[in-house]
Amino acid sequence: MRRRRERAEPECMTTTRRTLLAGSAAIAAGVLVEMPAQAAPAGPVLLSDDPIAHLLRRATFGATPESLAEARELGAAAWLDRQLQPGKIDDAACDQLLKRLPQAHAAPAAVRAALPEHSYDGFRQLGQAIIARAAWSERQLFETVAGFWANHLHIAAPSSGVWDTRGDFDAQVIRKHAFGRFADMLRDAARHPATLTYLDQRSSTKAHPNENYARELMELHTVGLVYDETDVQDAARLLTGLTVSRAGNYAYDASRHATGPVDILGFRHANGATDGEGVALAFLDHLAKHPKTAELLARKLCVRFVADEPPATLVTRLAKVYLDNGTAVVPVLRALFTSPEFAASTGQKVRTPFEDLIAAVRALGLRPERDGTKGLGTLYDILVEAGNAPLRWAPPNGYPDVAAIWASPAAFLLRCNLHLNLAAGWHPKQLTRPADLLRSLVSVLPATYGELVDALAVRLVGTRLPAAHTAAVLSVAGKLPTSGVDRNVAGHAPYLIALVLDSPSFQLR
Repeated sequence: MRRRRERAEPECMTTTRRTLLAGSAAIAAGVLVEMPAQAAPAGPVLLSDDPIAHLLRRATFGATPESLAEARELGAAAWLDRQLQPGKIDDAACDQLLKRLPQAHAAPAAVRAALPEHSYDGFRQLGQAIIARAAWSERQLFETVAGFWANHLHIAAPSSGVWDTRGDFDAQVIRKHAFGRFADMLRDAARHPATLTYLDQRSSTKAHPNENYARELMELHTVGLVYDETDVQDAARLLTGLTVSRAGNYAYDASRHATGPVDILGFRHANGATDGEGVALAFLDHLAKHPKTAELLARKLCVRFVADEPPATLVTRLAKVYLDNGTAVVPVLRALFTSPEFAASTGQKVRTPFEDLIAAVRALGLRPERDGTKGLGTLYDILVEAGNAPLRWAPPNGYPDVAAIWASPAAFLLRCNLHLNLAAGWHPKQLTRPADLLRSLVSVLPATYGELVDALAVRLVGTRLPAAHTAAVLSVAGKLPTSGVDRNVAGHAPYLIALVLDSPSFQLR
């Protein structure tokens, strides 16, 4: 994992604030997760068990008052139905914003015409587009699932040789099929120059079959670690011919194809010279429909949306739904989000740095800058420093999605600094902010500081903080819960807001 630079602790931290931050760091480490009811120890309630709020914490990048109101009006089932049909959701404002990033999803020829060779500009625009969609798209479930698939069929950005094709891969493979059939996604991925370049398939020939794509195709994308070296060798031979033309586009070159019989995880074929591409595509379909692929995808979806250690019963059930529906994604998602295991999983996932940033932007009601992309660029750079910028994980296995990976004091301090910068409007300055952030979060100021923190917590987290956490938040202002709200509240407000975002409750997804 990317090394993180330690920072000096702000002088405003007191011993009681340390207690609060220590609790949040423990959450990030996966220590303070909610246990099943029959085994739950006595302790503070960190999250509301409201099923609507729970659904939106997982199926969006952070609930907003508007999204919660819509979900409560529609009901959980109707809200889920609506989100599973993203084409029917008006997303014009986000689409307009994305026009500022013309190379993010441009076709390879357009990128080559607009940018110098091996430019990083396309990678950066793609990363900013992912941030923009996560923060401000109305199609929140689609964006969370598109992020899942981009991490599953991971192609690092930046990485060598895909400067002109990585954005197109996101558009024509990931986003095209995110709510479609995995079999179709896998076939299109295998015939995209970004995949063929990133995993070295373009250099594979019948004289020297390259095993890299064959291995990752099975281990990471489909069946998992159930193959042997003979399977890898046969798959590498079978896939020869899938390559990239001199113009930089996908091509099938029969002269590079290695013929001869193959036997790979139940796929047997004579592999003659007549239709090497068709045989390769048939093999991809075989892998997509393999029971081990169903199990692997079901488990990864559960890790993303349910728990770091997902319930075996749910994994088995979702794998069956996947196979029964011909690798279609939407039936699996519907079964997942309506399952009793999902309903019982409150508190069992922790936000990554990317999710924490996006959730904070959404919770504070921050909007895109009125023109330009400097603010988006700053958010991207913050995530680079945090080691969790979109697509920047170097190995082909994608970012880990378990709490312990993101746990370190330095990483948590980065979150705290980010929260204060956003709450105070210090960095990035370009984002559009409410004229009075405190009043936008708490329209009528209560009588005491304790009640103010309660109101902020309900607005930002969905439930009041435990009493000890509230006292810790107020310690930064030198106040008690019973202290009356005074004229200095505006000066204290950014710190109080940031500390609520620092709390263990906000760190839970």
